[in-house]
Amino acid sequence: MREDLIEHSEHERLDIAQLQELEILRKIVDLSCSDMDLTRNLNEIVEIVNDTTGADSVFIYLYDDKKEILTLMASKTPHRNMLGKINLKIGEGITGWVAQENRPVAIKKNAYQDSRFKGFDVLPEDRYEAFLSVPIVYKGKVIGVINVQHRKPHEYSLSTINLIKTIAKQVGGVIENAQLYEESKKKASQFDSLAKVSKSIISEHYLDEILNLIVVVTAEMLNSKICSIMLLDEKNDELGIKATQSLSEEYKKKPNLKVNNSLSGEVIKSRKPMAVYDVRQEEKYFYRDLAIKEELTSMLSVPMIVKDKAIGIINVYTKTPHHFSDEEMDVLQMVANQAAVAVENTKLMEEALKAKEALETRKLIERAKGILMRMNSLSEETAYRMIHKKSMDTCRSMKEIAESIILMDELRK
Repeated sequence: MREDLIEHSEHERLDIAQLQELEILRKIVDLSCSDMDLTRNLNEIVEIVNDTTGADSVFIYLYDDKKEILTLMASKTPHRNMLGKINLKIGEGITGWVAQENRPVAIKKNAYQDSRFKGFDVLPEDRYEAFLSVPIVYKGKVIGVINVQHRKPHEYSLSTINLIKTIAKQVGGVIENAQLYEESKKKASQFDSLAKVSKSIISEHYLDEILNLIVVVTAEMLNSKICSIMLLDEKNDELGIKATQSLSEEYKKKPNLKVNNSLSGEVIKSRKPMAVYDVRQEEKYFYRDLAIKEELTSMLSVPMIVKDKAIGIINVYTKTPHHFSDEEMDVLQMVANQAAVAVENTKLMEEALKAKEALETRKLIERAKGILMRMNSLSEETAYRMIHKKSMDTCRSMKEIAESIILMDELRK
Protein backbone atom coordinates (compact mmCIF):
# COMPACT_ATOMS: atom_id res chain seq x y z
CA MET A 1 0.00 0.00 0.00
CA ARG A 2 2.77 2.39 0.90
CA GLU A 3 4.67 1.55 -2.31
CA ASP A 4 1.56 2.37 -4.33
CA LEU A 5 1.25 5.72 -2.57
CA ILE A 6 4.91 6.52 -3.17
CA GLU A 7 4.64 5.60 -6.84
CA HIS A 8 1.47 7.66 -7.18
CA SER A 9 3.21 10.65 -5.56
CA GLU A 10 6.16 10.33 -7.94
CA HIS A 11 3.79 10.33 -10.92
CA GLU A 12 2.09 13.45 -9.59
CA ARG A 13 5.41 15.24 -9.26
CA LEU A 14 6.36 14.25 -12.82
CA ASP A 15 3.00 15.46 -14.11
CA ILE A 16 3.41 18.81 -12.32
CA ALA A 17 6.95 19.22 -13.72
CA GLN A 18 5.75 18.41 -17.23
CA LEU A 19 2.84 20.82 -16.94
CA GLN A 20 5.21 23.52 -15.66
CA GLU A 21 7.57 22.96 -18.57
CA LEU A 22 4.71 23.05 -21.07
CA GLU A 23 3.44 26.31 -19.56
CA ILE A 24 6.93 27.82 -19.82
CA LEU A 25 7.28 26.70 -23.43
CA ARG A 26 3.87 28.22 -24.18
CA LYS A 27 5.04 31.56 -22.77
CA ILE A 28 8.19 31.40 -24.87
CA VAL A 29 6.14 30.64 -27.99
CA ASP A 30 3.98 33.66 -27.16
CA LEU A 31 7.16 35.71 -26.87
CA SER A 32 8.40 34.59 -30.28
CA CYS A 33 5.05 35.59 -31.80
CA SER A 34 4.95 39.01 -30.12
CA ASP A 35 6.72 42.21 -31.16
CA MET A 36 10.48 42.11 -31.41
CA ASP A 37 11.36 44.78 -28.84
CA LEU A 38 14.55 43.44 -27.26
CA THR A 39 14.15 45.14 -23.87
CA ARG A 40 10.56 43.98 -23.48
CA ASN A 41 11.47 40.41 -24.45
CA LEU A 42 14.37 40.31 -22.00
CA ASN A 43 12.13 41.55 -19.19
CA GLU A 44 9.59 38.85 -20.04
CA ILE A 45 12.33 36.21 -19.91
CA VAL A 46 13.42 37.50 -16.50
CA GLU A 47 9.82 37.11 -15.30
CA ILE A 48 9.58 33.56 -16.68
CA VAL A 49 12.83 32.52 -14.96
CA ASN A 50 11.85 34.23 -11.74
CA ASP A 51 8.43 32.52 -11.66
CA THR A 52 10.15 29.20 -12.29
CA THR A 53 12.82 29.49 -9.59
CA GLY A 54 11.41 31.91 -7.01
CA ALA A 55 14.80 33.62 -7.10
CA ASP A 56 15.75 36.78 -5.24
CA SER A 57 17.69 38.00 -8.25
CA VAL A 58 17.71 37.23 -11.99
CA PHE A 59 20.23 38.78 -14.40
CA ILE A 60 20.54 38.38 -18.16
CA TYR A 61 23.86 39.15 -19.85
CA LEU A 62 24.12 39.30 -23.65
CA TYR A 63 27.30 38.63 -25.60
CA ASP A 64 28.63 41.07 -28.19
CA ASP A 65 30.94 39.04 -30.41
CA LYS A 66 32.38 42.18 -32.03
CA LYS A 67 33.46 43.71 -28.73
CA GLU A 68 33.94 40.27 -27.13
CA ILE A 69 32.16 41.29 -23.93
CA LEU A 70 29.11 40.25 -21.94
CA THR A 71 26.82 43.13 -20.98
CA LEU A 72 24.12 43.19 -18.31
CA MET A 73 20.91 43.87 -20.25
CA ALA A 74 18.05 42.83 -17.95
CA SER A 75 17.51 42.40 -14.22
CA LYS A 76 14.76 41.50 -11.78
CA THR A 77 16.34 43.62 -9.06
CA PRO A 78 16.25 47.45 -9.33
CA HIS A 79 19.48 48.08 -11.28
CA ARG A 80 17.95 49.87 -14.26
CA ASN A 81 20.66 52.53 -14.23
CA MET A 82 23.31 49.82 -14.52
CA LEU A 83 21.81 48.06 -17.54
CA GLY A 84 24.12 48.30 -20.52
CA LYS A 85 26.99 49.48 -18.32
CA ILE A 86 28.15 46.33 -16.49
CA ASN A 87 30.54 44.43 -18.76
CA LEU A 88 32.47 41.18 -18.42
CA LYS A 89 35.09 39.66 -20.66
CA ILE A 90 34.75 36.06 -21.74
CA GLY A 91 36.18 33.94 -18.93
CA GLU A 92 35.80 36.74 -16.37
CA GLY A 93 33.77 35.90 -13.27
CA ILE A 94 31.40 32.94 -13.04
CA THR A 95 29.28 34.46 -15.80
CA GLY A 96 32.24 34.80 -18.15
CA TRP A 97 33.37 31.25 -17.31
CA VAL A 98 29.92 29.87 -18.16
CA ALA A 99 29.95 31.72 -21.51
CA GLN A 100 33.45 30.51 -22.29
CA GLU A 101 32.85 26.86 -21.36
CA ASN A 102 29.20 26.74 -22.51
CA ARG A 103 28.39 24.90 -19.28
CA PRO A 104 26.08 25.75 -16.37
CA VAL A 105 27.34 26.39 -12.83
CA ALA A 106 25.24 25.70 -9.71
CA ILE A 107 26.53 26.75 -6.27
CA LYS A 108 24.26 26.19 -3.28
CA LYS A 109 26.09 28.43 -0.77
CA ASN A 110 28.98 30.87 -0.35
CA ALA A 111 28.92 31.63 -4.09
CA TYR A 112 30.92 34.83 -3.51
CA GLN A 113 33.80 32.70 -2.20
CA ASP A 114 34.12 30.80 -5.48
CA SER A 115 37.51 31.45 -7.12
CA ARG A 116 35.75 32.46 -10.34
CA PHE A 117 33.45 35.00 -8.67
CA LYS A 118 33.76 38.68 -9.63
CA GLY A 119 31.87 41.32 -7.66
CA PHE A 120 30.78 44.80 -8.67
CA ASP A 121 30.49 47.69 -6.22
CA VAL A 122 27.24 48.76 -7.88
CA LEU A 123 25.69 45.28 -7.71
CA PRO A 124 24.99 43.54 -4.36
CA GLU A 125 25.90 40.09 -5.70
CA ASP A 126 28.06 39.26 -2.68
CA ARG A 127 24.90 39.29 -0.54
CA TYR A 128 23.64 36.16 -2.29
CA GLU A 129 24.57 32.70 -1.10
CA ALA A 130 23.32 30.54 -3.98
CA PHE A 131 24.16 31.09 -7.62
CA LEU A 132 22.94 29.34 -10.79
CA SER A 133 24.41 30.46 -14.09
CA VAL A 134 23.27 28.97 -17.42
CA PRO A 135 24.43 29.82 -20.97
CA ILE A 136 21.89 31.07 -23.51
CA VAL A 137 22.58 29.12 -26.68
CA TYR A 138 21.39 29.68 -30.24
CA LYS A 139 22.47 27.37 -33.07
CA GLY A 140 25.21 25.94 -30.89
CA LYS A 141 26.64 29.38 -30.11
CA VAL A 142 26.56 31.15 -26.72
CA ILE A 143 24.79 34.49 -27.10
CA GLY A 144 24.30 35.26 -23.41
CA VAL A 145 24.00 34.02 -19.84
CA ILE A 146 21.11 33.78 -17.36
CA ASN A 147 22.03 34.16 -13.67
CA VAL A 148 19.69 33.05 -10.88
CA GLN A 149 20.56 33.98 -7.27
CA HIS A 150 19.16 33.32 -3.81
CA ARG A 151 20.03 35.25 -0.66
CA LYS A 152 20.02 32.11 1.48
CA PRO A 153 21.67 28.75 0.72
CA HIS A 154 19.63 26.96 -1.91
CA GLU A 155 20.01 23.55 -3.53
CA TYR A 156 19.42 23.75 -7.29
CA SER A 157 17.94 20.41 -8.27
CA LEU A 158 18.86 18.68 -11.51
CA SER A 159 15.31 19.22 -12.78
CA THR A 160 15.57 22.98 -12.08
CA ILE A 161 18.92 23.23 -13.83
CA ASN A 162 17.57 21.31 -16.83
CA LEU A 163 14.47 23.50 -16.90
CA ILE A 164 16.53 26.72 -16.93
CA LYS A 165 18.75 25.17 -19.63
CA THR A 166 15.60 24.46 -21.67
CA ILE A 167 14.41 28.03 -21.19
CA ALA A 168 17.84 29.41 -22.15
CA LYS A 169 17.91 27.28 -25.27
CA GLN A 170 14.36 28.19 -26.33
CA VAL A 171 14.73 31.92 -25.77
CA GLY A 172 17.99 32.02 -27.73
CA GLY A 173 16.07 32.36 -30.99
CA VAL A 174 13.77 35.01 -29.49
CA ILE A 175 16.76 37.10 -28.38
CA GLU A 176 18.65 36.64 -31.65
CA ASN A 177 15.64 37.72 -33.72
CA ALA A 178 15.01 40.71 -31.44
CA GLN A 179 18.66 41.76 -31.78
CA LEU A 180 18.47 41.50 -35.57
CA TYR A 181 15.28 43.56 -35.51
CA GLU A 182 16.92 46.20 -33.30
CA GLU A 183 19.90 46.28 -35.66
CA SER A 184 17.60 46.71 -38.68
CA LYS A 185 15.79 49.61 -36.96
CA LYS A 186 19.11 51.20 -36.09
CA LYS A 187 20.37 50.91 -39.67
CA ALA A 188 17.11 52.32 -41.02
CA SER A 189 17.44 55.28 -38.65
CA GLN A 190 21.06 55.78 -39.70
CA PHE A 191 20.02 55.69 -43.35
CA ASP A 192 17.41 58.38 -42.73
CA SER A 193 19.96 60.48 -40.86
CA LEU A 194 22.53 60.13 -43.64
CA ALA A 195 19.84 61.10 -46.13
CA LYS A 196 19.18 64.29 -44.12
CA VAL A 197 22.89 65.07 -44.14
CA SER A 198 23.13 64.48 -47.91
CA LYS A 199 20.07 66.66 -48.52
CA SER A 200 21.51 69.48 -46.44
CA ILE A 201 24.72 69.50 -48.49
CA ILE A 202 22.94 70.18 -51.77
CA SER A 203 20.68 72.81 -50.22
CA GLU A 204 21.17 76.55 -50.57
CA HIS A 205 21.62 77.09 -46.86
CA TYR A 206 24.73 78.76 -45.52
CA LEU A 207 27.61 76.61 -44.30
CA ASP A 208 26.94 77.34 -40.61
CA GLU A 209 23.36 76.10 -40.95
CA ILE A 210 24.47 72.95 -42.77
CA LEU A 211 27.16 72.06 -40.21
CA ASN A 212 24.81 72.76 -37.29
CA LEU A 213 22.24 70.42 -38.82
CA ILE A 214 24.92 67.74 -39.30
CA VAL A 215 26.03 67.78 -35.63
CA VAL A 216 22.43 67.61 -34.39
CA VAL A 217 21.55 64.68 -36.65
CA THR A 218 24.82 62.87 -35.89
CA ALA A 219 24.46 63.23 -32.13
CA GLU A 220 20.98 61.74 -32.34
CA MET A 221 22.04 58.98 -34.71
CA LEU A 222 24.97 57.81 -32.55
CA ASN A 223 23.30 58.57 -29.23
CA SER A 224 26.15 60.85 -28.20
CA LYS A 225 26.11 63.58 -25.56
CA ILE A 226 28.15 66.00 -27.66
CA CYS A 227 29.00 66.13 -31.36
CA SER A 228 31.29 68.82 -32.71
CA ILE A 229 32.92 69.79 -35.98
CA MET A 230 36.37 71.36 -35.87
CA LEU A 231 37.90 72.90 -38.97
CA LEU A 232 41.60 73.22 -39.72
CA ASP A 233 43.21 76.66 -39.86
CA GLU A 234 46.26 75.83 -41.98
CA LYS A 235 47.83 79.24 -41.47
CA ASN A 236 47.97 78.88 -37.68
CA ASP A 237 48.08 75.08 -37.70
CA GLU A 238 45.07 74.95 -35.35
CA LEU A 239 41.69 73.26 -35.05
CA GLY A 240 38.74 75.39 -33.95
CA ILE A 241 35.11 74.49 -33.24
CA LYS A 242 32.85 75.41 -36.15
CA ALA A 243 29.64 73.69 -35.02
CA THR A 244 28.27 71.76 -32.03
CA GLN A 245 24.87 70.89 -30.60
CA SER A 246 26.22 71.25 -27.05
CA LEU A 247 24.42 73.83 -24.92
CA SER A 248 27.52 74.38 -22.81
CA GLU A 249 28.99 77.83 -23.43
CA GLU A 250 32.26 76.72 -21.85
CA TYR A 251 32.56 73.87 -24.34
CA LYS A 252 31.65 76.11 -27.29
CA LYS A 253 34.25 78.69 -26.29
CA LYS A 254 37.13 76.34 -25.52
CA PRO A 255 40.38 77.56 -27.17
CA ASN A 256 41.64 76.20 -30.46
CA LEU A 257 43.83 73.09 -30.45
CA LYS A 258 47.30 72.99 -31.90
CA VAL A 259 47.64 70.22 -34.47
CA ASN A 260 51.06 69.19 -33.19
CA ASN A 261 49.98 69.00 -29.57
CA SER A 262 46.61 67.22 -29.45
CA LEU A 263 44.79 63.95 -30.07
CA SER A 264 42.60 65.70 -32.62
CA GLY A 265 45.75 66.84 -34.37
CA GLU A 266 46.88 63.23 -34.62
CA VAL A 267 43.63 62.43 -36.42
CA ILE A 268 44.33 65.24 -38.90
CA LYS A 269 47.91 64.08 -39.51
CA SER A 270 47.14 60.37 -39.78
CA ARG A 271 43.80 60.87 -41.59
CA LYS A 272 42.51 57.91 -39.59
CA PRO A 273 39.75 57.60 -36.96
CA MET A 274 40.69 57.51 -33.28
CA ALA A 275 38.61 56.10 -30.42
CA VAL A 276 39.40 56.88 -26.78
CA TYR A 277 37.59 54.83 -24.13
CA ASP A 278 37.93 57.48 -21.39
CA VAL A 279 39.26 60.94 -22.24
CA ARG A 280 39.30 61.81 -18.52
CA GLN A 281 42.14 59.32 -18.06
CA GLU A 282 43.98 60.12 -21.30
CA GLU A 283 47.08 62.24 -20.66
CA LYS A 284 47.22 63.53 -24.23
CA TYR A 285 43.64 64.81 -24.07
CA PHE A 286 43.95 68.55 -23.57
CA TYR A 287 40.61 69.33 -21.90
CA ARG A 288 40.36 66.64 -19.21
CA ASP A 289 38.99 69.05 -16.58
CA LEU A 290 36.28 70.20 -18.98
CA ALA A 291 35.46 66.58 -19.84
CA ILE A 292 34.95 65.79 -16.15
CA LYS A 293 32.78 68.87 -15.69
CA GLU A 294 30.68 68.13 -18.79
CA GLU A 295 30.49 64.38 -18.00
CA LEU A 296 32.23 63.31 -21.21
CA THR A 297 33.81 59.87 -21.23
CA SER A 298 34.39 58.04 -24.51
CA MET A 299 35.35 59.88 -27.70
CA LEU A 300 35.37 58.97 -31.37
CA SER A 301 37.18 61.36 -33.70
CA VAL A 302 37.25 60.98 -37.48
CA PRO A 303 38.89 63.15 -40.15
CA MET A 304 36.95 65.19 -42.71
CA ILE A 305 38.68 64.33 -45.97
CA VAL A 306 38.45 65.95 -49.42
CA LYS A 307 40.78 64.91 -52.23
CA ASP A 308 43.00 62.95 -49.79
CA LYS A 309 43.38 66.04 -47.61
CA ALA A 310 42.09 66.36 -44.04
CA ILE A 311 40.36 69.72 -43.59
CA GLY A 312 38.83 69.10 -40.17
CA ILE A 313 37.41 66.50 -37.80
CA ILE A 314 34.10 65.37 -36.30
CA ASN A 315 34.13 64.35 -32.63
CA VAL A 316 31.39 62.50 -30.77
CA TYR A 317 31.39 61.96 -27.01
CA THR A 318 29.37 59.60 -24.84
CA LYS A 319 28.37 60.16 -21.23
CA THR A 320 29.14 56.57 -20.20
CA PRO A 321 32.13 54.39 -21.20
CA HIS A 322 31.59 52.99 -24.67
CA HIS A 323 33.52 50.77 -27.06
CA PHE A 324 32.88 52.23 -30.53
CA SER A 325 32.22 49.54 -33.12
CA ASP A 326 33.65 49.43 -36.64
CA GLU A 327 30.16 50.17 -37.92
CA GLU A 328 29.90 53.34 -35.80
CA MET A 329 33.29 54.45 -37.10
CA ASP A 330 32.21 53.80 -40.70
CA VAL A 331 28.95 55.72 -40.24
CA LEU A 332 30.71 58.71 -38.66
CA GLN A 333 33.35 58.65 -41.40
CA MET A 334 30.60 58.87 -44.03
CA VAL A 335 29.11 61.85 -42.21
CA ALA A 336 32.55 63.45 -41.89
CA ASN A 337 33.24 63.08 -45.61
CA GLN A 338 29.86 64.60 -46.46
CA ALA A 339 30.56 67.49 -44.11
CA ALA A 340 33.93 67.93 -45.80
CA VAL A 341 32.15 68.17 -49.16
CA ALA A 342 29.86 70.86 -47.75
CA VAL A 343 32.87 72.86 -46.55
CA GLU A 344 34.71 72.41 -49.84
CA ASN A 345 31.65 73.38 -51.89
CA THR A 346 31.24 76.52 -49.80
CA LYS A 347 34.90 77.43 -50.30
CA LEU A 348 34.59 76.93 -54.06
CA MET A 349 31.42 79.03 -54.10
CA GLU A 350 33.12 81.78 -52.11
CA GLU A 351 36.10 81.72 -54.45
CA ALA A 352 33.77 81.90 -57.46
CA LEU A 353 31.90 84.84 -55.92
CA LYS A 354 35.17 86.61 -55.16
CA ALA A 355 36.35 86.08 -58.73
CA LYS A 356 33.04 87.38 -60.08
CA GLU A 357 33.17 90.40 -57.78
CA ALA A 358 36.78 91.10 -58.76
CA LEU A 359 35.83 91.00 -62.44
CA GLU A 360 32.89 93.36 -61.88
CA THR A 361 35.12 95.73 -59.88
CA ARG A 362 37.73 95.67 -62.62
CA LYS A 363 35.10 96.55 -65.26
CA LEU A 364 33.82 99.46 -63.14
CA ILE A 365 37.35 100.83 -62.59
CA GLU A 366 38.13 100.53 -66.32
CA ARG A 367 34.94 102.46 -67.12
CA ALA A 368 35.73 105.12 -64.50
CA LYS A 369 39.27 105.47 -65.85
CA GLY A 370 37.85 106.07 -69.32
CA ILE A 371 35.60 108.82 -68.02
CA LEU A 372 38.49 110.58 -66.23
CA MET A 373 40.73 110.24 -69.30
CA ARG A 374 38.03 111.73 -71.54
CA MET A 375 37.05 114.56 -69.21
CA ASN A 376 40.52 115.62 -68.08
CA SER A 377 42.74 114.46 -70.94
CA LEU A 378 44.60 112.14 -68.58
CA SER A 379 46.71 109.13 -69.32
CA GLU A 380 45.42 105.72 -68.26
CA GLU A 381 48.05 105.46 -65.52
CA THR A 382 47.27 108.92 -64.13
CA ALA A 383 43.52 108.22 -64.12
CA TYR A 384 44.10 104.99 -62.21
CA ARG A 385 46.30 106.77 -59.64
CA MET A 386 43.57 109.36 -59.06
CA ILE A 387 41.00 106.64 -58.31
CA HIS A 388 43.47 104.85 -56.04
CA LYS A 389 44.40 108.05 -54.15
CA LYS A 390 40.75 108.99 -53.65
CA SER A 391 40.13 105.49 -52.28
CA MET A 392 42.98 105.82 -49.78
CA ASP A 393 42.02 109.35 -48.71
CA THR A 394 38.37 108.54 -48.09
CA CYS A 395 38.84 104.97 -46.76
CA ARG A 396 36.44 103.72 -49.41
CA SER A 397 36.99 100.90 -51.85
CA MET A 398 38.12 101.60 -55.42
CA LYS A 399 34.86 100.01 -56.54
CA GLU A 400 32.87 102.62 -54.60
CA ILE A 401 34.99 105.47 -56.02
CA ALA A 402 34.53 104.11 -59.55
CA GLU A 403 30.76 103.84 -59.06
CA SER A 404 30.67 107.50 -57.87
CA ILE A 405 32.58 108.68 -60.96
CA ILE A 406 30.25 106.74 -63.26
CA LEU A 407 27.16 108.13 -61.45
CA MET A 408 28.42 111.73 -61.72
CA ASP A 409 29.07 111.26 -65.45
CA GLU A 410 25.58 109.92 -66.00
CA LEU A 411 24.03 112.86 -64.08
CA ARG A 412 25.83 115.33 -66.38
CA LYS A 413 24.20 113.82 -69.46
